[in-house]
Amino acid sequence: MELLDYRRNLVESRLEEVIDEIEHEELATEMRHVTLSGGKRVRPMLTLFCCEAAGGDPEKAIDFAVGIELVHTASLVIDDIIDESEIRRGVDSAWIEFGYGPAIIASDGLLGEAFALFQSDPRATRIVAEAMVDLGEGEAMELADRPVNKSEYRDLARRKTGALFRAAAELGGVAADASPKTIDALGEYAERVGIAFQIRDDVLDSIAETEKLGKPTGIDADMDRPSIVHVTELSANEADAYAQQESRKAVEALTRANLQNEQAEQYLRDLAEFVVQRER
Repeated sequence: MELLDYRRNLVESRLEEVIDEIEHEELATEMRHVTLSGGKRVRPMLTLFCCEAAGGDPEKAIDFAVGIELVHTASLVIDDIIDESEIRRGVDSAWIEFGYGPAIIASDGLLGEAFALFQSDPRATRIVAEAMVDLGEGEAMELADRPVNKSEYRDLARRKTGALFRAAAELGGVAADASPKTIDALGEYAERVGIAFQIRDDVLDSIAETEKLGKPTGIDADMDRPSIVHVTELSANEADAYAQQESRKAVEALTRANLQNEQAEQYLRDLAEFVVQRER
Protein backbone atom coordinates (compact mmCIF):
# COMPACT_ATOMS: atom_id res chain seq x y z
CA MET A 1 0.00 0.00 0.00
CA GLU A 2 2.89 2.36 0.79
CA LEU A 3 4.32 1.79 -2.68
CA LEU A 4 0.94 2.50 -4.26
CA ASP A 5 0.38 5.65 -2.19
CA TYR A 6 3.80 6.99 -3.14
CA ARG A 7 3.11 6.54 -6.85
CA ARG A 8 -0.36 8.03 -6.53
CA ASN A 9 1.01 11.05 -4.68
CA LEU A 10 3.51 11.57 -7.50
CA VAL A 11 0.63 11.70 -9.96
CA GLU A 12 -1.55 13.99 -7.84
CA SER A 13 1.29 16.42 -7.15
CA ARG A 14 2.27 16.68 -10.81
CA LEU A 15 -1.37 17.09 -11.86
CA GLU A 16 -1.71 20.00 -9.46
CA GLU A 17 1.49 21.56 -10.79
CA VAL A 18 0.28 21.33 -14.38
CA ILE A 19 -3.08 22.91 -13.55
CA ASP A 20 -1.49 25.61 -11.38
CA GLU A 21 0.68 26.68 -14.33
CA ILE A 22 -2.37 27.55 -16.46
CA GLU A 23 -2.52 31.32 -16.74
CA HIS A 24 -6.21 31.79 -17.53
CA GLU A 25 -7.94 31.65 -14.15
CA GLU A 26 -11.36 30.55 -15.37
CA LEU A 27 -9.93 27.80 -17.57
CA ALA A 28 -7.74 26.64 -14.70
CA THR A 29 -10.80 26.45 -12.43
CA GLU A 30 -12.69 24.34 -14.96
CA MET A 31 -9.75 22.02 -15.56
CA ARG A 32 -9.10 21.71 -11.84
CA HIS A 33 -12.73 20.71 -11.28
CA VAL A 34 -12.61 17.79 -13.70
CA THR A 35 -9.03 16.73 -13.02
CA LEU A 36 -8.62 16.95 -9.26
CA SER A 37 -12.06 15.75 -8.17
CA GLY A 38 -10.84 12.20 -7.73
CA GLY A 39 -10.68 9.15 -9.93
CA LYS A 40 -8.98 5.77 -9.75
CA ARG A 41 -5.89 6.97 -11.67
CA VAL A 42 -5.58 3.51 -13.19
CA ARG A 43 -3.94 4.70 -16.42
CA PRO A 44 -1.18 6.83 -14.87
CA MET A 45 -0.45 4.10 -12.35
CA LEU A 46 -0.10 1.71 -15.27
CA THR A 47 2.49 4.00 -16.80
CA LEU A 48 4.52 4.26 -13.61
CA PHE A 49 4.44 0.58 -12.73
CA CYS A 50 5.14 -0.58 -16.29
CA CYS A 51 8.15 1.72 -16.31
CA GLU A 52 9.38 0.31 -13.02
CA ALA A 53 8.61 -3.29 -13.98
CA ALA A 54 10.74 -2.84 -17.09
CA GLY A 55 13.66 -1.61 -14.99
CA GLY A 56 13.10 2.15 -15.21
CA ASP A 57 12.73 4.94 -12.70
CA PRO A 58 9.01 5.73 -12.25
CA GLU A 59 9.78 9.37 -11.50
CA LYS A 60 11.11 9.70 -15.06
CA ALA A 61 7.72 8.53 -16.34
CA ILE A 62 5.61 10.96 -14.32
CA ASP A 63 4.97 13.43 -17.14
CA PHE A 64 3.81 10.62 -19.43
CA ALA A 65 1.61 9.29 -16.62
CA VAL A 66 -0.01 12.64 -16.00
CA GLY A 67 -0.38 13.22 -19.73
CA ILE A 68 -2.36 10.03 -20.26
CA GLU A 69 -4.61 10.90 -17.32
CA LEU A 70 -5.32 14.29 -18.88
CA VAL A 71 -6.23 12.64 -22.20
CA HIS A 72 -8.54 10.25 -20.38
CA THR A 73 -10.18 13.07 -18.41
CA ALA A 74 -10.71 15.09 -21.59
CA SER A 75 -12.56 12.14 -23.09
CA LEU A 76 -14.75 11.85 -19.98
CA VAL A 77 -15.82 15.49 -20.28
CA ILE A 78 -17.07 14.84 -23.82
CA ASP A 79 -18.64 11.50 -22.83
CA ASP A 80 -20.67 13.23 -20.14
CA ILE A 81 -21.98 15.78 -22.64
CA ILE A 82 -22.98 13.06 -25.10
CA ASP A 83 -24.59 10.94 -22.38
CA GLU A 84 -26.06 13.92 -20.53
CA SER A 85 -24.49 12.47 -17.38
CA GLU A 86 -24.79 14.92 -14.51
CA ILE A 87 -22.33 13.29 -12.11
CA ARG A 88 -18.69 12.33 -12.62
CA ARG A 89 -16.39 11.09 -9.87
CA GLY A 90 -18.99 12.03 -7.28
CA VAL A 91 -19.28 15.70 -8.31
CA ASP A 92 -21.19 17.64 -10.97
CA SER A 93 -20.03 16.93 -14.51
CA ALA A 94 -18.24 19.80 -16.23
CA TRP A 95 -21.18 20.70 -18.47
CA ILE A 96 -23.48 20.88 -15.45
CA GLU A 97 -21.04 22.95 -13.41
CA PHE A 98 -19.90 25.36 -16.13
CA GLY A 99 -22.06 24.87 -19.24
CA TYR A 100 -21.48 23.16 -22.57
CA GLY A 101 -19.05 25.66 -24.09
CA PRO A 102 -16.70 25.93 -21.11
CA ALA A 103 -16.74 22.13 -20.70
CA ILE A 104 -15.64 21.61 -24.30
CA ILE A 105 -12.95 24.27 -23.93
CA ALA A 106 -11.75 22.56 -20.75
CA SER A 107 -11.49 19.29 -22.68
CA ASP A 108 -9.41 21.03 -25.34
CA GLY A 109 -7.21 22.52 -22.65
CA LEU A 110 -6.61 19.12 -21.10
CA LEU A 111 -5.49 17.70 -24.45
CA GLY A 112 -3.17 20.62 -25.04
CA GLU A 113 -1.51 20.21 -21.66
CA ALA A 114 -1.23 16.47 -22.25
CA PHE A 115 0.62 16.74 -25.54
CA ALA A 116 2.95 19.33 -24.05
CA LEU A 117 3.97 16.58 -21.61
CA PHE A 118 4.53 14.04 -24.40
CA GLN A 119 6.68 16.25 -26.61
CA SER A 120 9.93 15.20 -24.94
CA ASP A 121 9.85 11.92 -26.89
CA PRO A 122 8.38 11.51 -30.41
CA ARG A 123 7.55 7.89 -29.58
CA ALA A 124 5.25 9.05 -26.80
CA THR A 125 3.43 11.46 -29.08
CA ARG A 126 2.96 8.75 -31.71
CA ILE A 127 1.69 6.20 -29.18
CA VAL A 128 -0.92 8.56 -27.77
CA ALA A 129 -1.97 9.92 -31.16
CA GLU A 130 -2.62 6.38 -32.40
CA ALA A 131 -4.57 5.60 -29.23
CA MET A 132 -6.72 8.68 -29.75
CA VAL A 133 -7.53 7.58 -33.30
CA ASP A 134 -8.69 4.24 -31.88
CA LEU A 135 -10.63 6.02 -29.16
CA GLY A 136 -12.39 8.23 -31.69
CA GLU A 137 -13.27 5.26 -33.85
CA GLY A 138 -14.60 3.48 -30.79
CA GLU A 139 -16.83 6.42 -29.92
CA ALA A 140 -18.10 6.52 -33.51
CA MET A 141 -18.80 2.77 -33.43
CA GLU A 142 -20.73 3.19 -30.20
CA LEU A 143 -22.95 5.89 -31.68
CA ALA A 144 -23.39 4.71 -35.26
CA ASP A 145 -21.83 1.34 -36.11
CA ARG A 146 -23.17 -0.66 -33.22
CA PRO A 147 -21.80 -4.14 -32.41
CA VAL A 148 -24.24 -7.01 -32.62
CA ASN A 149 -22.21 -9.87 -31.11
CA LYS A 150 -19.44 -10.60 -28.60
CA SER A 151 -16.63 -10.32 -31.16
CA GLU A 152 -17.77 -6.91 -32.38
CA TYR A 153 -18.32 -5.78 -28.81
CA ARG A 154 -14.72 -6.77 -27.95
CA ASP A 155 -13.43 -4.67 -30.82
CA LEU A 156 -15.45 -1.73 -29.53
CA ALA A 157 -14.10 -2.21 -26.00
CA ARG A 158 -10.55 -2.50 -27.37
CA ARG A 159 -10.85 0.86 -29.08
CA LYS A 160 -12.99 2.64 -26.51
CA THR A 161 -11.02 1.62 -23.42
CA GLY A 162 -8.22 -0.78 -24.27
CA ALA A 163 -6.41 1.70 -26.53
CA LEU A 164 -5.67 4.22 -23.77
CA PHE A 165 -4.70 1.42 -21.38
CA ARG A 166 -2.27 0.12 -24.02
CA ALA A 167 -0.87 3.61 -24.55
CA ALA A 168 -0.40 4.09 -20.81
CA ALA A 169 1.61 0.88 -20.51
CA GLU A 170 3.66 1.50 -23.64
CA LEU A 171 4.53 4.97 -22.36
CA GLY A 172 5.95 3.33 -19.25
CA GLY A 173 8.04 1.03 -21.41
CA VAL A 174 9.30 3.98 -23.44
CA ALA A 175 10.25 5.86 -20.27
CA ALA A 176 12.23 2.79 -19.16
CA ASP A 177 13.91 2.53 -22.58
CA ALA A 178 12.64 -1.05 -22.80
CA SER A 179 12.99 -3.23 -25.89
CA PRO A 180 10.26 -3.14 -28.55
CA LYS A 181 9.29 -6.70 -27.57
CA THR A 182 8.79 -5.72 -23.94
CA ILE A 183 6.88 -2.55 -24.86
CA ASP A 184 4.56 -4.58 -27.09
CA ALA A 185 4.00 -7.22 -24.39
CA LEU A 186 3.20 -4.53 -21.83
CA GLY A 187 0.83 -3.00 -24.36
CA GLU A 188 -1.01 -6.27 -24.92
CA TYR A 189 -1.26 -6.82 -21.18
CA ALA A 190 -2.78 -3.38 -20.66
CA GLU A 191 -5.11 -3.59 -23.65
CA ARG A 192 -6.62 -6.79 -22.27
CA VAL A 193 -6.89 -5.22 -18.82
CA GLY A 194 -8.70 -2.31 -20.45
CA ILE A 195 -11.15 -4.62 -22.18
CA ALA A 196 -11.81 -6.41 -18.89
CA PHE A 197 -12.23 -3.02 -17.23
CA GLN A 198 -14.85 -1.97 -19.81
CA ILE A 199 -16.78 -5.21 -19.50
CA ARG A 200 -16.91 -4.82 -15.73
CA ASP A 201 -17.94 -1.17 -16.22
CA ASP A 202 -20.88 -2.32 -18.32
CA VAL A 203 -21.88 -4.86 -15.69
CA LEU A 204 -21.69 -2.28 -12.91
CA ASP A 205 -23.82 0.13 -14.93
CA SER A 206 -26.53 -2.52 -15.04
CA ILE A 207 -26.40 -3.75 -11.43
CA ALA A 208 -24.71 -1.15 -9.17
CA GLU A 209 -26.24 1.67 -7.15
CA THR A 210 -25.46 5.28 -8.12
CA GLU A 211 -24.30 6.20 -4.60
CA LYS A 212 -21.75 3.39 -4.56
CA LEU A 213 -20.58 3.84 -8.15
CA GLY A 214 -20.07 7.62 -7.94
CA LYS A 215 -21.88 8.26 -11.22
CA PRO A 216 -25.37 7.57 -12.60
CA THR A 217 -26.23 3.95 -13.34
CA GLY A 218 -28.55 2.57 -16.00
CA ILE A 219 -27.12 4.99 -18.57
CA ASP A 220 -26.42 2.22 -21.09
CA ALA A 221 -30.03 1.03 -21.05
CA ASP A 222 -31.49 4.54 -21.02
CA MET A 223 -29.45 5.61 -24.03
CA ASP A 224 -29.59 2.26 -25.82
CA ARG A 225 -25.79 2.06 -25.75
CA PRO A 226 -23.99 -1.14 -26.82
CA SER A 227 -23.24 -2.55 -23.38
CA ILE A 228 -22.10 -6.17 -23.35
CA VAL A 229 -25.26 -7.15 -21.47
CA HIS A 230 -27.37 -5.53 -24.21
CA VAL A 231 -25.63 -6.55 -27.46
CA THR A 232 -24.94 -10.15 -26.44
CA GLU A 233 -26.95 -12.84 -24.70
CA LEU A 234 -24.52 -12.88 -21.78
CA SER A 235 -25.90 -12.40 -18.29
CA ALA A 236 -24.08 -10.12 -15.86
CA ASN A 237 -22.37 -13.17 -14.32
CA GLU A 238 -21.35 -14.52 -17.72
CA ALA A 239 -20.01 -11.11 -18.73
CA ASP A 240 -17.95 -11.02 -15.55
CA ALA A 241 -16.55 -14.45 -16.45
CA TYR A 242 -15.60 -13.10 -19.88
CA ALA A 243 -13.82 -10.18 -18.21
CA GLN A 244 -11.94 -12.63 -16.00
CA GLN A 245 -10.82 -14.53 -19.10
CA GLU A 246 -9.36 -11.32 -20.56
CA SER A 247 -7.68 -10.65 -17.20
CA ARG A 248 -5.97 -14.06 -17.27
CA LYS A 249 -4.73 -13.50 -20.82
CA ALA A 250 -3.40 -10.12 -19.75
CA VAL A 251 -1.25 -11.75 -17.08
CA GLU A 252 -0.03 -14.31 -19.63
CA ALA A 253 1.17 -11.45 -21.84
CA LEU A 254 3.44 -10.25 -19.04
CA THR A 255 5.45 -13.47 -19.32
CA ARG A 256 6.66 -12.32 -22.76
CA ALA A 257 8.10 -9.09 -21.37
CA ASN A 258 11.61 -8.70 -19.98
CA LEU A 259 10.59 -7.50 -16.53
CA GLN A 260 13.18 -6.64 -13.91
CA ASN A 261 11.23 -5.59 -10.82
CA GLU A 262 9.16 -8.24 -9.08
CA GLN A 263 7.29 -5.82 -6.85
CA ALA A 264 6.12 -3.70 -9.77
CA GLU A 265 5.25 -6.81 -11.76
CA GLN A 266 3.12 -8.05 -8.87
CA TYR A 267 1.22 -4.77 -8.89
CA LEU A 268 0.43 -5.31 -12.58
CA ARG A 269 -0.83 -8.80 -11.81
CA ASP A 270 -2.92 -7.49 -8.92
CA LEU A 271 -4.36 -4.76 -11.16
CA ALA A 272 -5.53 -7.34 -13.69
CA GLU A 273 -7.42 -9.02 -10.86
CA PHE A 274 -8.74 -5.78 -9.37
CA VAL A 275 -10.42 -4.49 -12.52
CA VAL A 276 -12.72 -7.50 -12.70
CA GLN A 277 -13.62 -7.42 -9.01
CA ARG A 278 -14.08 -3.70 -8.41
CA GLU A 279 -17.41 -2.35 -7.18
CA ARG A 280 -17.03 1.20 -8.58
